[in-house]
Amino acid sequence: MKKLLLICIYLCVSSLLLHSQSGHTLTLEESIGIAKTKSYSMLKLGEDLKIAQYNLKSATSRLKTHIDMTIGAPQYTETIESWKDTTGITFYYPVKELGYSTVLTINQPLPTDGNIFIQNMLSSGENLNNDFRSSRLRSRIGFSQPLHSFYAYNSIRSTLKRAELDYERSNKQYKREELNLVYQVSSAYYNLLSLQRSTEIALLDLERQMEAHEISKNKYAAGLIREVDALQMEVDLAEAQNNHDIAVLNEVSAKNSFKELLGLDLDDSVTLNNELNYQVVVVDPDKAIDMALKNRLEVREQEIQIELQKLNIKQQKSNGMIKGSIDAYFERAGIDQQTDIGLFHSIRNSYTNLVDRDASYGIGLTITIPILDWGENRALVRASESRLKQYNYQKEEVEREIETEVKNLIASINSNLKRLQVLEKNVLVAEKSFEITRQRFTDGDIDSQGLALERNRLNNAYTSHLRAYINYQLSLADLMRKTFYDFQKQQEVE
Repeated sequence: MKKLLLICIYLCVSSLLLHSQSGHTLTLEESIGIAKTKSYSMLKLGEDLKIAQYNLKSATSRLKTHIDMTIGAPQYTETIESWKDTTGITFYYPVKELGYSTVLTINQPLPTDGNIFIQNMLSSGENLNNDFRSSRLRSRIGFSQPLHSFYAYNSIRSTLKRAELDYERSNKQYKREELNLVYQVSSAYYNLLSLQRSTEIALLDLERQMEAHEISKNKYAAGLIREVDALQMEVDLAEAQNNHDIAVLNEVSAKNSFKELLGLDLDDSVTLNNELNYQVVVVDPDKAIDMALKNRLEVREQEIQIELQKLNIKQQKSNGMIKGSIDAYFERAGIDQQTDIGLFHSIRNSYTNLVDRDASYGIGLTITIPILDWGENRALVRASESRLKQYNYQKEEVEREIETEVKNLIASINSNLKRLQVLEKNVLVAEKSFEITRQRFTDGDIDSQGLALERNRLNNAYTSHLRAYINYQLSLADLMRKTFYDFQKQQEVE
């Protein structure tokens, strides 16, 4: 009964463990899809893109109406004040005040760097020592407009332009890093696939060596081969077993790294689709270069730097220009100062006084004229213009480097494809040759050394073909991240 109970417990625990682990049989596309949603690098890049979006929203929101209210209710003050009479004697007296205030400001920025505002203020204070109360009500409409924003530098538009460029740069960085992740996943995928296939090759070699060892053992027992040949077969079998164990260990280590890159649980099991299928891709060099120059972030970064530098030059030039601003306001104010009066009654009196009192207004023009700075600003403008030329040279240099890089990559793709096609035939020849050699060994026509040489040749053919396949696939993935264009599907990467 106890044994039956232990067996049931063991089966339940095993079932729970199996359900807690997930099994994944992945293609390359599936691996890339998982990495895009779960990998920590893409999650962090997603937050960077959100930051740029929020900054752009903040810049556009600067042009919208802003409403602010400040309320002080109540504000109690107890202190000592002083005053001097006509003889110069200073008198001190205690003050206890209880005040209330509120300010409502409506501000509308203008695309011309100016602003229109409406400000309403209400304040009331009571002296608790003598019950004296004073209230004030004020309403003001104001306008401010710097004139140099029309012909020199517009701060609001420049800030918005910088935010748009920053968002575009962040968006392209996200796209570039996504393609880098695709390449990293592809590299890790094919590395794991290589080790997985190496394990299969090592297992196949071990099985062949076990078969050869059994044949040599029987031949030695029958006196058909020498003892040294039989011992050599035992050594070869031990070496094949060791190679298989090492291959299994390397595969397990690569699987853990692969799961970490994809963001999978390390306890999950992963198996790759090991069909070595490939598509012959013909790449148009002119199209590849055009797509790279169009989409590469390095080129756009230089263009963005040029645009930003033009804004800097414009801003620097404005520092040496004549500046002016127009400020105007229209205001109505009401005041009430009485003893033994309530708060609301005092406010009503303030409003009555506001209606009866004449309005206040003002308008003014301010002009700032730079007269002498000993060429300071002109030198800074020249330095900014030289920086702009530097960015233009850098852009040309980057474009030449990208063109050279893409041409070399296309040549590498074509070379890898030709090598892959040649090694495919080499594998077929090596397999046929090994079968013939194994039959000759069985018939006694050759010794164990000849069989070992042919077996190594077959293993090298498998390994070389696998390496050529991986190099071809990785070179295509590298071209996609360098051009933002998928030449296998003949479409731009979104």
